[in-house]
Amino acid sequence: MSIREKIVEFINSKDYKPMIREELLVKFEMGASDKKEFYNVLDSLEREGLIIKTSNGKYGAINSDYLVVGRLEGHERGFGFVIPEDPLREDIFIPAENMDGAMHGDRVIANILNRSHGDRREEGAIIRILERVNSTIVGTFEGNKGFGFVVPDDKKINYDIFIPKSSMGEAQNRQKVVVEITTWPEPRRNPEGKIVEILGYLDEKGTDILSIIRQFKLPEEFPDKVREYALNMPISISEKDIEGRVDLRNLRTFTIDGADAKDLDDAISMEVLDNGNYLLGVHIADVSHYVRENSVLDREAYNRGNSVYLIDRVVPMLPKELSNGICSLNPNEDRLTLSVTMEINKSGNVVDHRIQESVINSKARLVYDDVSDFLENDDDSAKEKLDGLLDDLKHMEELMNILYEKRERRGSIDFDFPETMVVLDKDGIPIDVKKVERRIANRMIEEFMLVTNETVAEEFYWAEIPFLYRIHEEPSDEKMASFSKFIHNLGYNLKGKEIHPKELQLLTKDIRGKKEELVISTLLLRSLKKAKYSSEADIHFGLASKYYSHFTAPIRRYPDLVIHRIIKEHIKGKLTLNKQDILEANLPEIADHTSMTERRAEEAEREVEDLKKTQYMTDRIGNIYEGIVSSLTSFGIFVQLDNTIEGLVHFNNMLDDYYHFDEENYYIVGERTNKKYRLGDVVKIQVAGADISRRTIDFQFVD
Repeated sequence: MSIREKIVEFINSKDYKPMIREELLVKFEMGASDKKEFYNVLDSLEREGLIIKTSNGKYGAINSDYLVVGRLEGHERGFGFVIPEDPLREDIFIPAENMDGAMHGDRVIANILNRSHGDRREEGAIIRILERVNSTIVGTFEGNKGFGFVVPDDKKINYDIFIPKSSMGEAQNRQKVVVEITTWPEPRRNPEGKIVEILGYLDEKGTDILSIIRQFKLPEEFPDKVREYALNMPISISEKDIEGRVDLRNLRTFTIDGADAKDLDDAISMEVLDNGNYLLGVHIADVSHYVRENSVLDREAYNRGNSVYLIDRVVPMLPKELSNGICSLNPNEDRLTLSVTMEINKSGNVVDHRIQESVINSKARLVYDDVSDFLENDDDSAKEKLDGLLDDLKHMEELMNILYEKRERRGSIDFDFPETMVVLDKDGIPIDVKKVERRIANRMIEEFMLVTNETVAEEFYWAEIPFLYRIHEEPSDEKMASFSKFIHNLGYNLKGKEIHPKELQLLTKDIRGKKEELVISTLLLRSLKKAKYSSEADIHFGLASKYYSHFTAPIRRYPDLVIHRIIKEHIKGKLTLNKQDILEANLPEIADHTSMTERRAEEAEREVEDLKKTQYMTDRIGNIYEGIVSSLTSFGIFVQLDNTIEGLVHFNNMLDDYYHFDEENYYIVGERTNKKYRLGDVVKIQVAGADISRRTIDFQFVD
């Protein structure tokens, strides 16, 4: 047992009485030469939230009955919530007066002051800040001759940062800047900082998205050593590269992607066997052949975790020399791949499969819309573009339907949210916002990737080899109880206390096409836990799958790259017990880190989309549109337009009556007129305002 573990065990023991560090030094029989290192261990354990040091310098245990370690989720009105690291605990409300200078995102210890009661949350106070995360903040500079302030773009950070004159640099009023914190906030005192980067005025091309890139600390430029490494990559494969691989270059493989895609990392092939089964081949770019473990390129890919897609640009995980070059499965070019070949019967069961290192030569680069036009409409123009592959595509459509029906039988939840396409002009100004439906070709590739991910995960689970899984844990009883209460108001019910995904799937089918579909689907999604990466196998609740992984996108997801390395070592018989021990030690940290980078990417992508939607509506104030009531709150009514843009009709803009929210019957009602607004009502609105800084759009009803 290490000295760290011994200290934690001792301090958590029943008979322990708080000691100062000198007493602990004696207790553990540490000599003078070990004193500095021992104190460093105590400091490290305190920073990690494993022990706590009181105001009188004595160390004690983190008693989970009244002390909670977690991340602070700030709110622009000053209060916040601590999201506990213990997944079994609910969030803790922190009033503004109890924040103790903590900022959004900080890792903190909260002291429970009031226990939860009924619908009331636990309430607490921040007593210790374990980790500060906002070393730099993006915002708008406002200054005069003597000093200035930076107003953060992230409204969850509710402090303006004071900038002394000596730290203002060349910053001008209303410029977007990056400020480095030099003094952390204290109760009733703002943080201080210095300007370290000027991004430009908000109306300058690209400043808005660049600000979001800096806000989320996305690593935009590759370091010189990484660029140099990438530039030395080969532009074609050699005979030596092919040695030991199964040669599939004569197999009819092809890719299906969006028209603008450049990183083509998956190809497919299809045969129908004499027994009537389908032989589906999924061939994934062998990125691990080029991104060697612990190389500068690998370390950079790990830090990034994944690619981030921000409407007018991509922040890639790998340099374009790999993602668009040697690792992209471009047509008529030999490429190294990892192939999963699956024999699938008419019931959708994988009755046999092989995972092999391979080399392919893609015969065509197909586009989603062309494939969909052929399969949906038998379009003649599409047929010409797909010549020679029509039979393969028809068989693939058959298999897609079989796989989908199998998923549906087991209870997989299929959310059918429309995607949003924002069209920008050459200056980055949004000129159109459209709703994009999932078409058959997109769903086909999705089904093939799902079955591949499941097949790979199941093999390595039963092989008892350390692996990286994609898991989606069961929702909490509290979240499901709250969701059940909500839908009961709308005439729907969930049976039983333990919720199976099949029951939620039946609900999503029941509401399909109905006026309340959007709000129920949205709330259901929020009630479920977020999927994440894990070194421990667990269910994927949403897919109703026992085994699941991410294997099919190593160009843009680091976990897939890790899995490829494990698979290849296993195939070659090089996965020694020593290497397995190393994997078991490293995989939990990789899982936590890549889950974090994935969340960061999702938040940044959502922020950019909300920004561009708000910008789009600033030029349409006064315009009248038809929409549907998508959500009801205690302060107003949300209305969604057909193009997915959503705005709020505040009660104070509803001048014909005094309205309030009847939560029990779930409608908005006027006191005098008894006029009611319900979910799904078709309404006519006028755009009343759009606040770019807050990403909010205001509507008002038109009679």
